[in-house]
Amino acid sequence: MGIIKTPTAGMSRQEWLKLRKTGIGGSDAGAVCGVNPYASPIHVYLDKTQEEARERDNEPMRQGRDLEDYVARRFAEATGLKVRRSRYLYRDSEYPFMLADVDRLIVGHDAGLECKTASPYQEDAWKDGAIPPHYRIQCLHYMAVTGKKEWYLAVVILGKGFQYRKLVWDDDLIRKLRIVEEAFWTRYVLPRKMPEPDGSMAFGEALGQHYPKAVSGSSIRLEGFDKRLERREVLLKEIKELEQEQRKIEQELKVYLKDRESAKSSRYQVTWMNVETARLDAVRLKEEQPEIYQQYVKVNHSRRLTVKVA
Repeated sequence: MGIIKTPTAGMSRQEWLKLRKTGIGGSDAGAVCGVNPYASPIHVYLDKTQEEARERDNEPMRQGRDLEDYVARRFAEATGLKVRRSRYLYRDSEYPFMLADVDRLIVGHDAGLECKTASPYQEDAWKDGAIPPHYRIQCLHYMAVTGKKEWYLAVVILGKGFQYRKLVWDDDLIRKLRIVEEAFWTRYVLPRKMPEPDGSMAFGEALGQHYPKAVSGSSIRLEGFDKRLERREVLLKEIKELEQEQRKIEQELKVYLKDRESAKSSRYQVTWMNVETARLDAVRLKEEQPEIYQQYVKVNHSRRLTVKVA
């Protein structure tokens, strides 16, 4: 196995983003495998095929970057291992679509380190030695590209504490990962063919971003969808019936609780607690203080899909 190393020291953010477009990175691997709850294969496809080098970013991702050094220091303190930056982007010469821009390497060991931060609400995902699946895939991807036999995963759960895990080389999983990534790259990215819808919220979000606005007055003949739209009607009816059944059970619970706040069985705990919510009366504000309303109103642009029987 050969590794191609591209120096990243002194490389601009824009240059780095363009380089990332030439392959699948560790943070892409979980989405490609369908196990990332925050991204779908279509996100990776659009990222690799769009000309503009843009970066998906949000506050948790920003905090993760800013706290990377801190997580690495906590790992070194907890383990006694020394870590260093690599300052290279790695490419597998046999599978050149597989890239790795790693957080840290372990000095004197055939190992690397991935640094994470997590919300306190994600604490259960790390309980009893568990590893979120998309992070496990990310570490396996890094091992596959760099050839290193071990990878550590360190996480600071904000306000809760620090944990780390150790993963070791797994021939079978890495072989399967290479197959999945190669299929994605050759089936979708190279021929510029969009992945098939998977029903995930992430896929819907990506479609909305990719096709943000309809051309006014434009139309196309609908062909090949009648059977699926009939199935959609059946599903909507079933969903309505299931939701009504759910509400009935919840109403029965409320009748049982009456004015009590909670109840507990050997298996379940139920609460019906007092909640106070303050909401802005936008209609009244618009009528009585239209100038103030206009100063603070925010218009969101989106597209709504409707289906009617012709």
